[in-house]
Amino acid sequence: MRHQLIYDGSFDGFLTAVFTIYEERLNVVSITPEAYFQAGLFAEGIEVITNIKKAERVWKGLEKFKKFRHEVYWSFLSEIEGNELVLLKTIQYVLATSRVTDYGHPQLLRTAQVRKMVGREKHRMEAFIRFQLTKDSIYFAHVEPDFNVLPLIATHFKNRYADQQWIIYDVKRSYGLYYDLTKVTPIQMDFAENAPDRAIFTETEADYSALWQNYFKSTTIKSRINLKLHTRHVPKRYWKYLNEKSPG
Repeated sequence: MRHQLIYDGSFDGFLTAVFTIYEERLNVVSITPEAYFQAGLFAEGIEVITNIKKAERVWKGLEKFKKFRHEVYWSFLSEIEGNELVLLKTIQYVLATSRVTDYGHPQLLRTAQVRKMVGREKHRMEAFIRFQLTKDSIYFAHVEPDFNVLPLIATHFKNRYADQQWIIYDVKRSYGLYYDLTKVTPIQMDFAENAPDRAIFTETEADYSALWQNYFKSTTIKSRINLKLHTRHVPKRYWKYLNEKSPG
């Protein structure tokens, strides 16, 4: 019998699914977040209930492959459809052979490739995120990354802005990170149009954004603009995060 596993979409849920596959010796054709599950005609659906202890056992089983564990987690955060099955086959191969750099293995190669894609998105978010000061004296930034990179950028911003309260909110995934000068905490907020109302920001912040935009315009030499080179380093999909690119 072939099986489709349905889990809650969390990394612990995925690891629990991996544990279940080994424990029950399942022949799995898919591991799918419950929000995207569609029943198949030729496979039995099994709901996986997240179990932290089972997840920890799988994670500990990969402990001696630290770089590989890193790649599995980062690749998982890509949220690419069907990637869970790739990761399962990769984990099974590594546990069976201990060959963590055998990129002739297609799933192992794919895991490494996706991890690099997520890594590039992480670095771009760290470079392009711009905060705006709210009337509550909290610096706020909203983002829409291609991949779920908020867990990967938390340490960078905690270290860089250690003396400021800030929120980075992923409007695409409806959750964010709040730093209260001590720790970073996941939060959820309700926005009417997937973005914060301009009224929450200070008047000084609006003046600052306008000043920055005017500076950018005044220092731009049109005859020297290389749009192709510019968009290679700052892709257009990131312009929305930059004060100098915001509409005046």
